[in-house]
Amino acid sequence: MMGAEVFDDIPDAYDALVDWPRRLGAEEPFYRWLFERVGAKSVLDAACGTGRHGAMFRDWGLQVEGADLSPAMIERCKARFGESERLRWVVRGFDEPAGEGRFDAAICTGNSLALAPDAATMQRAVRRMVEAVRPGGVVLVHVLNLWRMADGPCSWQKCKRAELARGESLIVKGVHRSGRLGYVDIVITRLAGEPAMQAESVPFRGLEAEELQGMARQAGAGWVEVYGDYKRGVYESLGSQDLTVVAGRRE
Repeated sequence: MMGAEVFDDIPDAYDALVDWPRRLGAEEPFYRWLFERVGAKSVLDAACGTGRHGAMFRDWGLQVEGADLSPAMIERCKARFGESERLRWVVRGFDEPAGEGRFDAAICTGNSLALAPDAATMQRAVRRMVEAVRPGGVVLVHVLNLWRMADGPCSWQKCKRAELARGESLIVKGVHRSGRLGYVDIVITRLAGEPAMQAESVPFRGLEAEELQGMARQAGAGWVEVYGDYKRGVYESLGSQDLTVVAGRRE
């Protein structure tokens, strides 16, 4: 998966860039609606990052397994949230088997699927998630809608001062599009001690709604729904910020 090496070294910066209380508060009604819809008691977070979603679901009383390709991310999850009978963390790529029918629901959020190197890996990842849920279970995939972005210029989105392991730092994040590829641009400047700067540009692939729907159906989904945001708004290819696909495994 593309980008794993980049984020291995900067889990603190990744976490600091997100206003987690605001984000989770905005997404919570959608997840509650989705899980109640299928009576979910167990959830797989197939690209869990720093574990915020998994911890929230655990607090709801669900059984949760968070998986991520990055050992640094998983170590952060364990350090911050611990492990228990209801919460488990594993190092595993989203295109690796997670166990047949082990979960009621599986999610892959935060544009993680778009970091895959090619369409074949994406298809395999979607298949693994569908296989991981029971018949009648549900899969959610969320990616950024690349087609909303202008082709060319970088849109700088965030500038934040934060205390990282490397010391007090300034983090700047942007995103830009070049044809069918998008790039997340991150610049970290250490302010404490001897100044130092690290810059990364992480590529991700643009996905069409029809493409994701087709992947889900090929993987064994009996029904597929498409939304443009976490309020279940209508998806518009040139207007929606997000592309969210919800698919139910065929019973």
